[in-house]
Amino acid sequence: MSDRKKDHINQAFHARVGKDAADQRFNYEPLLAAHPVGRPTPFSFAGKTMRLPLWISSMTGGTPQAGNINRNLARACNEFGLGMGLGSCRVLLEDESYLNDFNLRNIIGEASPFYANLGIAQLENLIEKKAADKIPRLIDLLQADGIIIHINPLQEAFQPEGEVFKRPPLDTLQEFLNAIPNTRVIVKEVGQGMGPESIKQLLRLPIEAIELGALGGTNFTLLELLRSKDGDLAAFESFAQIGHTAEEMTRMINEVVSKTNQYLCKQVIISGGITNILDGYYLQKISKLPSVIGMGSALLKMATGEYEELRNYLQQVEKSYQLATAYLKVRTSI
Repeated sequence: MSDRKKDHINQAFHARVGKDAADQRFNYEPLLAAHPVGRPTPFSFAGKTMRLPLWISSMTGGTPQAGNINRNLARACNEFGLGMGLGSCRVLLEDESYLNDFNLRNIIGEASPFYANLGIAQLENLIEKKAADKIPRLIDLLQADGIIIHINPLQEAFQPEGEVFKRPPLDTLQEFLNAIPNTRVIVKEVGQGMGPESIKQLLRLPIEAIELGALGGTNFTLLELLRSKDGDLAAFESFAQIGHTAEEMTRMINEVVSKTNQYLCKQVIISGGITNILDGYYLQKISKLPSVIGMGSALLKMATGEYEELRNYLQQVEKSYQLATAYLKVRTSI
């Protein structure tokens, strides 16, 4: 006890938080709950059960490190009750030699939601070749619950090996949903989010969820510009600043659902620039649709080494979420 008090005295002058640093999004209510104990209460999302509302947003495959990263993330899904979207599974459409990088269901377990992933360009090509039935076969191969389709016109436009969209992505999605109607589909952007008209159209589709993939996280347009040689894409650099934040998009979705009940998509994965649990918790609480928090690069960094590093981080995230739920109330005036 005396050592702790001594530490408090020694550290008091370094533990000041200025009033300007106060987080104005929340009221802190310390009297209304006991300390949370045990694990979070299970809930349904994306066709399965989660405990901690954290979604591992589309990672990686087909590289020497990918297998270890994905297995660490899959173990975390099993232990903490997370959901997971794979990185692009395009390589598996023609060559199953990389299957081990993606074959994670036995590690994740049957309870957690687990989704394959393809780009809209691959979907367009499959439909053009009358081969859309390869997607349910891919889902079965991975024992996944469905497919994430990522929409990335700017990334493809600036990628040297990028593909040209022959049709608007909305048309491609609608044709696929009509052709394979019982497939669970999540639609996401890849780091720049979507504007209100795109969101409105997506909400009308019979899809499982929208993942925001908002501006503020990994930006794949910027990634492709950084890959370019000799500044040959310098004229396009301003496109990396185009997009919508996760808060903007959450409020866009709220506006649509508050004005009409004519929407078929009823779940959201709030991702893009979510680097701490309070940012995600705030958006989850203001969302009018059931939602979970998507994180990508923060988890990727922790998953590159030993599992214990990732496990320790997620224990902190879990405790943070439980404390936020117990003691923080969103200010309705914001």
